[in-house]
Amino acid sequence: MAQPPKLIAWEFTKSCNLSCAHCRGSSTSKMDKDELSTGESKRFIDEIANFGKPILILSGGEPLVRSDIFEIASYGTHKGLRVVMATNGTMVTSNIADKLKRSGIQRVSISIDGATARTHDEFRGMPGAFEGALNGIEILKNTGIGIQINTTITKRNIKEIPDIFEFAKNIGSDALHIFMLVPTGRGKEIEKDEIPPEEYEDILNWFYEKQKSSPIQLKATCAPHYFRIALQRSQEENKNPPFKKEGYNAMTRGCLGGTGFCFVSSKGEVYPCGYLPALAGNIRDEKFEEIWNYSKVFNDLRDVTKLKGKCGICEYKNICGGCRARAYAGTGDYMDEEPYCIYNPKQKSRVSK
Repeated sequence: MAQPPKLIAWEFTKSCNLSCAHCRGSSTSKMDKDELSTGESKRFIDEIANFGKPILILSGGEPLVRSDIFEIASYGTHKGLRVVMATNGTMVTSNIADKLKRSGIQRVSISIDGATARTHDEFRGMPGAFEGALNGIEILKNTGIGIQINTTITKRNIKEIPDIFEFAKNIGSDALHIFMLVPTGRGKEIEKDEIPPEEYEDILNWFYEKQKSSPIQLKATCAPHYFRIALQRSQEENKNPPFKKEGYNAMTRGCLGGTGFCFVSSKGEVYPCGYLPALAGNIRDEKFEEIWNYSKVFNDLRDVTKLKGKCGICEYKNICGGCRARAYAGTGDYMDEEPYCIYNPKQKSRVSK
């Protein structure tokens, strides 16, 4: 049986007050009547708590559009889970921040996708989104809730990433997590904005340098190559790689889909991650523990011997694994080789001679 997940991202609702260009779930302002009810949500939390004690990320859409968000967050906290939230920040008021604090929310991540209002607002599809996010951040900080900045890197904002790093430091955030665009949901519509593989490599090397001395936590997400780069660089420098095993800054492996992480949709569907639409099961039909332990897709992803192409022969496959969502988006096979990796495995080099 597999180890329980360390992280579960829960699309608490698909509804959102914004219309972001890169949205994984193609969220709209309309509430879906088929979303998990309050009762179903509590039963899901019961199943999680009986199985393990992961960090539970209440996400969306925009989770604050659901009126029972505080009740569910409180319930998860009462069951012993570490409950956090991902929001765009624009709906945060002092009253909402107080309720989040009382419900046990320990950290809130807010997406900032540009160092300027112009860049961020274009991403978010709403004028004033940047100002609203900053206002939300300030209110949350004053309430004593930890802040994490999430940034999705594309051609639109890649030149602003150093400024976003400085911004995250200057506002007193606890962490900056960078995300590499995976072309799913509305993100498929801006696939042309995905940065080239060479720039992908460059930004991850820059991130490694920053991680050495950063006063805030830095984490690369949807970027399994970072683990290969960090190991290569640390070996060259005769240092231990900057990987932590527990907590918010845990970095145990590149692609965590099905091994340490999963995504649950607003309708109870369970996937390896929000970008990989390979259905593992539905909590309305099966217990979460059974899905996690026995689903074919999860067990495939846990078996690195099933990786194909150069991922299958790569000496870093145990710590990187390649982005399974990007492989699926490119070929329809989630075990295929990562199409955005420029590294040539040593075994492949030997074979090609």
